[in-house]
Amino acid sequence: MIVLETERLLFRDHKPGDLEPFCALQADAAFRRYVGGKPRTREASEEKFRSVFLPPVVDRKGLWAAVFKPEWRYIGYCGVYPHSGPTGPVPGEGVLAFYLDKEYWGRGLATEAGRAFVDFGFATLKLSRIVATVDVENGASIRIVQKLGFRWCGMERHGSRSINEYELVSPVRRGPAP
Repeated sequence: MIVLETERLLFRDHKPGDLEPFCALQADAAFRRYVGGKPRTREASEEKFRSVFLPPVVDRKGLWAAVFKPEWRYIGYCGVYPHSGPTGPVPGEGVLAFYLDKEYWGRGLATEAGRAFVDFGFATLKLSRIVATVDVENGASIRIVQKLGFRWCGMERHGSRSINEYELVSPVRRGPAP
């Protein structure tokens, strides 16, 4: 199922044929640098793919396969997934995520994906708030979420990593400008 499409990207359910490029991304140290550190083993990548990415996305909230249309190539995964708090999912909230193959960095694709999923989250999923978490050392992703209009909410420590949290409130919830 295709959930969303932009000028250069298509977002759809993951397919068994996405396993090889998915595992290649998970083994790449540059790709994993800001999303958990060490590269994943092939075994761990396959398990993650089969248990998390291959099952269909429920309620259209999740991480979708990102396909670069000019090459019809799987280049990562993006989406808005449920935001969880200390007691479980937070109603009306989602988390924006974009994870793309480093070969495609610097082309504006993450901004294109982010903008599409912010619009999708508010207009289609009827979310009232979208958050984004970004490693404090990931300057490129920080610039993207800022460009998308997110505002900084704070920082948390996750082990040895420091993570910035950003939020974007629905324009409907925000109300008219003063």
